[in-house]
Amino acid sequence: MAKNEANNSALKIIPLGGLHEIGKNTCLFEYDDEIILLDAGLAFPTEAMHGVNIVLPDTTYLRENRHKIKGMIVTHGHEDHIGGIAFHLKQFDIPVIYGPRLAMAMLEGKLEEAGVRDRTEIRTVLPRDVVRIGKNFLVEYIRNTHSIADSFTVAIHTPLGVVIHTGDFKIDHTPVDGEKFDLQRLAEHGEKGVLCLLSDSTNAEIPGFTPSERSVYPNLERVFSQATGRLFVTTFASSVHRINMILDIAKKQNRVVTIVGRSMLNLIAHARNLGYIKCEDNLLQPLHAVRNLPDERVLILTTGSQGESMAAMTRIANKEHPHIKIRQGDTVVFSANPIPGNTIAVVNTIDKLMIQGAKVVYGRDKGIHVSGHGCQEEQKLMIALTRPKFFVPFHGEHRMLVKHAETAQSMGIPSENMIIIQNGDIVELTEDAIRVAGKVPSGIELVDTTSSGMVSAKVLQERQRMASEGIITIAAAIDWNGKLLAKPETHLRGVVTTVERSLLQTWVKQRIEEILTVRWTEFAPGGEAADIDWGGLQGTLERELQRSIRRELQCQPSVTLLMQIPDEPPVKVADGRRRRTRTAAQVAS
Repeated sequence: MAKNEANNSALKIIPLGGLHEIGKNTCLFEYDDEIILLDAGLAFPTEAMHGVNIVLPDTTYLRENRHKIKGMIVTHGHEDHIGGIAFHLKQFDIPVIYGPRLAMAMLEGKLEEAGVRDRTEIRTVLPRDVVRIGKNFLVEYIRNTHSIADSFTVAIHTPLGVVIHTGDFKIDHTPVDGEKFDLQRLAEHGEKGVLCLLSDSTNAEIPGFTPSERSVYPNLERVFSQATGRLFVTTFASSVHRINMILDIAKKQNRVVTIVGRSMLNLIAHARNLGYIKCEDNLLQPLHAVRNLPDERVLILTTGSQGESMAAMTRIANKEHPHIKIRQGDTVVFSANPIPGNTIAVVNTIDKLMIQGAKVVYGRDKGIHVSGHGCQEEQKLMIALTRPKFFVPFHGEHRMLVKHAETAQSMGIPSENMIIIQNGDIVELTEDAIRVAGKVPSGIELVDTTSSGMVSAKVLQERQRMASEGIITIAAAIDWNGKLLAKPETHLRGVVTTVERSLLQTWVKQRIEEILTVRWTEFAPGGEAADIDWGGLQGTLERELQRSIRRELQCQPSVTLLMQIPDEPPVKVADGRRRRTRTAAQVAS
């Protein structure tokens, strides 16, 4: 941990993700020798993160303090809040995880798939349930409203007072499932006294209220009724309320629904089992069963509303889906707005669908999507109900945090009683003060799920270099006397240069011979073949070639040397001559 001036008797609040960004929401609360985690989410990679599937927060601090971890509280089931848990459990145990039924059902499947189900105990909670974690934390679950069913705000009782973390929220007075925000319980805590409020800042720049999820229904119904052929609908897989409405409208308009996309299939299965999605069994049919139906009776519900490369809608747009092709007369509805960073991918997907003949319905003006996060008036209401002594804007990019702090100040919270923090900051909270008292590691960890391994910064840099500048591969055979056995072979992939290949090969040969002449004795001390440091020689040759090539070509390609040496050292015979060796073998780099 970096320099830390924290007071051990204070409550420490340490966000590892979710601040100055959207995604990987992860926060820990520490008092004395106990730590509890609140959520553990993931983010998705940028285009520059080649081969990376998932982005996680740096968990160095948690690994170093794993003996202090007493449990976790989960607020809801979105991937940016639970998607990192399975990966973290491979590095440290979490004794118990408390969370809503839907989130825990989704999490259990993830843990089983990752093979870490035995690393924790999962317990479900209901509204107003209170759970004790360790000696110092008592956590109360308070129902809120969001874009996923079964979402909660939490009131964390600590030795210093109550800290309320809103989780993701909006205040929807007419929720689709009838589960209203428990504003009364928030007000009761405000009446008794709230030490600190940590509040969702996502829509802090937007005046007014976020519309109710129910307001989307008539707009979707109108758009669906205007579709004369097959109807494709893409939305967030976790938007249980939206999916409920889509299924209801499909039934009213005599359409059969087929679901495409693994995450959508999994969530709908869990939601139906728990009663959050209600529909007749015959409404949902597999893809092969709807092939012979008239187009006007088919609704295909898919993942891919954010242009994710492997999602169903993106694969359809790219003509890569094995079973579905766009036809003239199809209607595609994007019932979601692009989250920051995804706009280009979504627009490209829409263009490709339109080129293939589909009518695409999208955009904020169509009224077919509403946010799951509260705007300024809802954020004001949260502050008015809880009346916190201290305030910390959470969950959002920097401008959102700043705007939320301004809103809080307009509600009467003094500027000295609030702080804008970054991932890794140690917020030290006492009964009388709030301050940043140090910092813990707060970078990112990159996961390549195809190999189940972490992608180091060095590997990522190499991938970026190969993608942007190309790669040069050099094969060279060297004998036991440090001489080239043949002219090295040089292969270029993705490298832009005006230098002819034959000239480059000649230049590479000369450079290798120069290095061998000058530095051979460093790697063959005493002239004994058995003592030659081939690994050291290869590393030196590769580094020197890379430095020289980049200087000569005025670009930054990745350079890889494949070095060949004889199979075994030569054996001396009585007359002092050496026997010839067998064929060369490649030394792995």
